[in-house]
Amino acid sequence: MSNAKPKLAVHKFSSCDGCQLSLLNLGEPLLLPELVDIVHFAEAGPNDPVAEADIALVEGSVSTPEDIGRIKEVREKSATLIAIGACATAGGLQALANFTDRSAWMAAVYARPDHIEALQHSKAISDYIKVDFEIPGCPVNSRQVVGALRDLLSGVRPRPENRSVCMGCKRKGLVCVMVSKGEPCMGPVTVAGCNALCPSMGRGCYSCYGPLKQINDRSLAQRFTELGLEPEAVARRFHFIANHAPAFKQAGERLKDSSHE
Repeated sequence: MSNAKPKLAVHKFSSCDGCQLSLLNLGEPLLLPELVDIVHFAEAGPNDPVAEADIALVEGSVSTPEDIGRIKEVREKSATLIAIGACATAGGLQALANFTDRSAWMAAVYARPDHIEALQHSKAISDYIKVDFEIPGCPVNSRQVVGALRDLLSGVRPRPENRSVCMGCKRKGLVCVMVSKGEPCMGPVTVAGCNALCPSMGRGCYSCYGPLKQINDRSLAQRFTELGLEPEAVARRFHFIANHAPAFKQAGERLKDSSHE
């Protein structure tokens, strides 16, 4: 009977590496030395991008022609695949270019844009392959990742977070910045994971962790308007870090349309 440990791979696509770094910052708890063998994690040392894995963590969006073939290969070689972070789950900041003329944008940035091989749109991993589980965040909450890994290794399907950032504020005893300061805050529609970081500093939530399963975006947009934001500015609140999460993408597009009426 084999005593081989499950194999874990961590793959990077178009991203800033922030989610991988948040995992590395955990130190030894990340390694789960008694539970897994890490076969690929270039940031940490093991470098075998075509290794077969029982569990694969994927950071980053699909933004180049090469990415398409590579993510399909990762899927084929992975028994379970988890997308981690806002780029992998909802396009991320690079997907903001999807709302513009990408060719004109690239020409403004690069002296020789013809040397750049990029798709017209940056997309989430699930737009190209089957994803077994998603953990949002910018960066991802590393302890949520380790918790999901431990669940899988114990034969339990991970449970997604379903509390809002507002619940995190209440647990920390924070006064609502939208009520007390008139600060536009995405907390009511954003899934928890950051420990209410921005509100704890007196700032409104930017929705780094993306939308809850059900959101009342119309009510929040109305409140932002009452606080003095123009419809286009409200749309930018939804079209920011998790801009291609369906609920946020649709809310932002609707607000943009209303600003042109």
